[in-house]
Amino acid sequence: MPLPPLDQLTPSRILLIKPSALGDIAHSLPVLSALRRRFPKAHLSWLVNRAYEPLIAGHPDLDATLTFDRGAMKQGWRSACRSVSSLWQTLRRGEFDLVLDLQGLLRSGLMTRATGAARRVGLAGSREGARWFYTDVLADPGRAGLHAVDRYLLVVQALGAATAPPRFHLPVAPQAAAWAESALAGLPRPWYVLAVGSRWVTKCWPPAHFGSLAGRAQAEFGGSVVFVGGPEETPLAAQVMARLPGPTLDLTGRTTLPQLVAILARADVMVGNDTGPLHVAVALGRPVVAPYTCTKAALTGPYNQAHRAIETRVWCAGSYRKRCDRMECMAELTPDRLWPTLRDIVTTWHEQSRSA
Repeated sequence: MPLPPLDQLTPSRILLIKPSALGDIAHSLPVLSALRRRFPKAHLSWLVNRAYEPLIAGHPDLDATLTFDRGAMKQGWRSACRSVSSLWQTLRRGEFDLVLDLQGLLRSGLMTRATGAARRVGLAGSREGARWFYTDVLADPGRAGLHAVDRYLLVVQALGAATAPPRFHLPVAPQAAAWAESALAGLPRPWYVLAVGSRWVTKCWPPAHFGSLAGRAQAEFGGSVVFVGGPEETPLAAQVMARLPGPTLDLTGRTTLPQLVAILARADVMVGNDTGPLHVAVALGRPVVAPYTCTKAALTGPYNQAHRAIETRVWCAGSYRKRCDRMECMAELTPDRLWPTLRDIVTTWHEQSRSA
């Protein structure tokens, strides 16, 4: 017997699978909001890596989060088996009738199947055989054809959900907001929030470039530079700070995830590589400026701010290479290329501040 069309479903319990990473979860937020509008009475859960769960905890469109500890997989086979067994039992007890896999990898495909849901939906561009665990495989132009946000929205469009315009909502925890207000108190505005690191060396714009760009902004407009990121980015932040003429605050390695969100929510402008904090800032509605070296703004750029992602023009631009022996893009993509965009944002901020 053929399954009914997806847009005719009336599910009561829905699970969204998007375990990681920070930027990808931010890209998935419009899917959650579209699901809530389409199925206002359904119970909506999100399966997420425990490390990222604080990002979506308390979201008004979400009823529950299911978490798993990916780190347990690296603590020996006994720990891995216990973790997997516990997760599988949790997924089965959820009694979901509709599961949406936005991760599209083998492990998320297996999680999808473990739910036992009658309808398990994913994209044809899913990798590592994940699609074999779906009951419904949706055609898509692949990872080279659409922005990540628009690819994810194909899933809820198939369910009959309205997705235009995509709605980004990211809750800011009150306690974290109070902490951010205290941390920034006394620092002159505008607040330039910088994320100067990246796990990919090919995404990591040189500290000297960040220093030149932010230093020019401070010299012309004043303000304070606030650094965010993990502890591994502290040495990079120190290199940038040494080049700045004005006030700075180094928060690298010193914030929880809710505190990071709260700081980004208060940014007057955020400057960062193509990494998680950039996309969280976009989801919070903050203006951004971003150097794009090995990735493509059309695919993973700041959503609805693509004109503020300044791309290199070298021969291998947008190659998504994680390693490179030449790194010509770093010399070609100079601070002068990003300056007009940053200048326009800060000029607008000053004009609005004077009229407020």
